[in-house]
Amino acid sequence: MAEAADFQGMGHSPARRWLRRTASVLAGAPLLAGLLAGTAAPAAQAAPTATGSRAVHVSIDTLAPSAPVKGDTLTVSGTVTNEGKNAISDAQVDLRVGPRMYGRTAIDDAAERTGTSGDVAPIGGKYKVTIPKLDVGISQDFALSVPVSKLGLGQDGVYQLGVSLTGKTSSAPYDQVLGIQRTFLPWQPDATEEKTQLSVLWPLISSTRLSAETGSDDQQTPVFENDDLAAELAPGGRLEQMISLGSQLPVTWVIDPDLLATADAMTKNYQVRSGDTTVPGKNQAVATKWLDSLEKAVKGGKVVALPFADPDLASLAHRGKDVSGALSHLQPATDVAGKTVETILHVKPSVDFAWPVDGAIDPSIVDVATSAGAHEIITRSDSLQDNLPYTPTAARPIGGGTTAVVADTRLSTAFQGDMSTAGASTLAVQRFLAQSLAVTLQNPENERSIVVAPQRMPSAAQAQSMARALRGLDSERWTEPSDLIAAAAATPDADATTKVPGSSRYPKKLRDQELSTEVFLDIKETQERLDNFKAILSAPDRVAAPFGNAIGRAMSTSWRGEPEEAEQYRNTVDDYLVGLTTEVQLIPKSVLTLSGRSATIPVTVQNQLLQGVQNLVLRLKSDNPTRLKLDGDRAVAERPIKIDGGHSQSVKFTGAGNANGPVQVTAQLYTVDGTPYGSPMTFQVKVSEITPTVMLVIAGGVLLLVLAGVKMYSQRKRAVARKAAAEDTDSGDDSADGTDADGTARDTRSTDGARAPEDTDPGQPSDPTPDTGPESADASGAGEKVDR
Repeated sequence: MAEAADFQGMGHSPARRWLRRTASVLAGAPLLAGLLAGTAAPAAQAAPTATGSRAVHVSIDTLAPSAPVKGDTLTVSGTVTNEGKNAISDAQVDLRVGPRMYGRTAIDDAAERTGTSGDVAPIGGKYKVTIPKLDVGISQDFALSVPVSKLGLGQDGVYQLGVSLTGKTSSAPYDQVLGIQRTFLPWQPDATEEKTQLSVLWPLISSTRLSAETGSDDQQTPVFENDDLAAELAPGGRLEQMISLGSQLPVTWVIDPDLLATADAMTKNYQVRSGDTTVPGKNQAVATKWLDSLEKAVKGGKVVALPFADPDLASLAHRGKDVSGALSHLQPATDVAGKTVETILHVKPSVDFAWPVDGAIDPSIVDVATSAGAHEIITRSDSLQDNLPYTPTAARPIGGGTTAVVADTRLSTAFQGDMSTAGASTLAVQRFLAQSLAVTLQNPENERSIVVAPQRMPSAAQAQSMARALRGLDSERWTEPSDLIAAAAATPDADATTKVPGSSRYPKKLRDQELSTEVFLDIKETQERLDNFKAILSAPDRVAAPFGNAIGRAMSTSWRGEPEEAEQYRNTVDDYLVGLTTEVQLIPKSVLTLSGRSATIPVTVQNQLLQGVQNLVLRLKSDNPTRLKLDGDRAVAERPIKIDGGHSQSVKFTGAGNANGPVQVTAQLYTVDGTPYGSPMTFQVKVSEITPTVMLVIAGGVLLLVLAGVKMYSQRKRAVARKAAAEDTDSGDDSADGTDADGTARDTRSTDGARAPEDTDPGQPSDPTPDTGPESADASGAGEKVDR
């Protein structure tokens, strides 16, 4: 980027003129040690200076004020650590103010410098810290306080600031620079006439935590994959810090609605997966407090809602768009985003923005992003590059009514490193402030709108560093806070590029992290299974939301760099869905025997779900309709199925046998649109046909048996009568009063007057009712007979 003319037309400060005169006198001197020693050191002795910067590590932990004005006193503190092999004696910590930086590229170059060659002399005098001895491996704190008037600052701009340690070692007993740390000092004591409008995105995005599984209760208690989100929401956690810091800053909140939905689910009863079971979650209070704090923080501010679960737009554009149905998830994700944010936070967000990973775009990403209704795409200046001597306004029309909002790369990536140490944080803050001032001074007569889009999930330390930098701009001397919505609506720079880069310029590093085509094929299969399952349920909403959201989460940007975790999540969702679908099944049958021309063939459908199923058809097919016909003269018969939760249904078909022999029969469930549901169930029916001749033979045999029975009964009756008559003759001397000679009562019943037995016929059993209630899913026993 051409920035050589950033500060053209501006005069040099006195410090700059003095430095130039000094440089002309010292031109040709090979090493800084000889220049700064105060005495003429031999060239041979100056040689160790080339490696001296590696002997001592200098850390600048604090620099206040970060952007001083006239009358301030600059305080710099930190530590020096002897990382060399020799003890250091007569050490001295000094402050050095370098020349004013010309352009943003000069700031980048200075930040990359590691050696000591070319540095200016220290301020010296009383503005130094002496350390008599610094042993190997020992650290020593320092603090320097210097009035700004002593720094030699002149014209407005960015100055290089260095803290160095000079000293002597046993191997080099002369003063030399043994370590130095450089940073930047923005110098803008008075407000500029035209300030840069600065819009900073404050992202609230996290990894996927919710599974597709829910409880069987009316509230559908959610099941979390883990309880790690609680640590981010708790005091001191990453997301808690984002709210605590962001609530005090002029930022635009960029929120993944899935995070809100997940946190909201935590405020109620929830379960956490633990091995093969689940345990109750215990962080309701943490989630409630976090959501309450967020609601207060965003009140009156600008909120942008990303599509639900923050789908990976680049992966969809490069790998998913050719998979049928993949892009269909985007519009619902956008639709639910606004509703989720408004329901939980009670603010109406903007849903017009799409944010590809790292702001990298190409034509296919733009097409995918806009297909979901986005009109503004957040990109970055390292993707949509300009060849201008200044940084143009962020908004760019790129055709089709779409605006690219180009975030500044240098400002956006300023805090991507490890900010856990005070030294790293201070350097990042000062560089951010320096670059922001350099933007304003590039073209001071032209007010521009600049956007800062940091990393999606800043750590707590990164968020704290970002907040420090933004607080350094509170005085509004060269910037003025704005918001993303205003930045997208700003008047574009006529000279700025509006051409979207080709796909060949998409970064390889980002492309290698994308979700593969196989991933989208897996997602498609899960979606089709879900659609079939919903079609048969009496309450499909109970599975539509948890599974639909889980499928959306499977395409989240948060899976980048974690392919194994992403695959495990997808498999968990699909396995759970498969388990639910198999709760509606056909109970296996053993071999059936059909004796006669016709009989009923029962098939049992079991529903072990907690809700009813409907819109199902059971289809029975005879593989040999010549031998066995169904429902009259058909090869295929159907019955509608509707079963309450936890019940089963015995469905009966009429079978007609035409010839002896086994026939394989196939039972299959279908949805009403003809899609097979579940696996088919096959069983065998043995057909045993009975002809008219056989029937006559059987009838004749039955008649003979009946006649024989009648004859035997008659013979037995006559025998009993003869015996009774003989007994009457032998007892002629019995008394006439009906008693025996000994007075015993006599049985007066006649031999043929036996009492009729009581009616004990239990009646004929009826056919089973269609709803047989819960029953075993085991196969029927061997030798099962069909109902006739």
